[in-house]
Amino acid sequence: MEPTLSIVIPIYNEVASLKELLQQVASVEIGMKKELILVDDFSTDGTRDILKEIEAIQADSGEIHRYISTPQTPPIAVSNQQSAVGTQEDVEVSETSLPKTENRKPKAIPAENTSEISAKVFYHEVNKGKGATLRTGFQHITGEITLIQDADLEYDPKDYPKLLQPILTGEADVVYGSRFMEGRQTGLLRSYLANQFLTTLANIVNGTRLTDMETCYKVIRTSILKEISLYSDRFGFEPEITAKLARRKCKIVEVPISYRGRDYHEGKTVSWKDGVAAIFHILRFRFFS
Repeated sequence: MEPTLSIVIPIYNEVASLKELLQQVASVEIGMKKELILVDDFSTDGTRDILKEIEAIQADSGEIHRYISTPQTPPIAVSNQQSAVGTQEDVEVSETSLPKTENRKPKAIPAENTSEISAKVFYHEVNKGKGATLRTGFQHITGEITLIQDADLEYDPKDYPKLLQPILTGEADVVYGSRFMEGRQTGLLRSYLANQFLTTLANIVNGTRLTDMETCYKVIRTSILKEISLYSDRFGFEPEITAKLARRKCKIVEVPISYRGRDYHEGKTVSWKDGVAAIFHILRFRFFS
């Protein structure tokens, strides 16, 4: 049976990038089924309209493909068919399917070249933070491997094959996609310096040898992830998951990835306060939790 990759995507006010990100994820060839877990953290910029439209056309895979592969306006016609798959506190749940494509031009993709990709959509009714949003997604993963993907186009899904390779070959339990193994890539200098400080501190207290603890791209065997209790609501998720993986003696491998860092005027939300909090979380989750 073909294995499944669960791709958890926390989303907050990404109306300008969400459709393109879904297109990129659908296009990359990984030789596995893809299960998208889309969790909206109370977006207010129109992102939810995109998610609702994806739900509404779930019965027509060709129409969904055209939707994520074409400009957001003018809006396309959608059906009224929806499928509820469950509810939980402060979360609405629905499920849909997205086709996979090898090209950004839908008309160039013959149907026989598509492979299975599905999606579940969740909505927070209050803004809870990235860590809480990921926890919501983790509750619903069914694939053998889980990958975390941001929705802001900083990270390139074309890196999926090399991120998956060490796990598929048995070389690793966890893979981190490092932005710094091959030198500093495009992004804010202060963010780079802060990340290097936090990664070094985490290495000292956890006994790891990472170059990029704060990376979004973390790929984990789902069986391991389901055994870890997580509590951080915001960006404390990164030091928390790293400390708990290290404590379990998981084999963590890094691979170099491409990266295009956003500036603050483009909507980047990490602040110096999150950096200070990360220091606390590194020490807390290593010694007190």
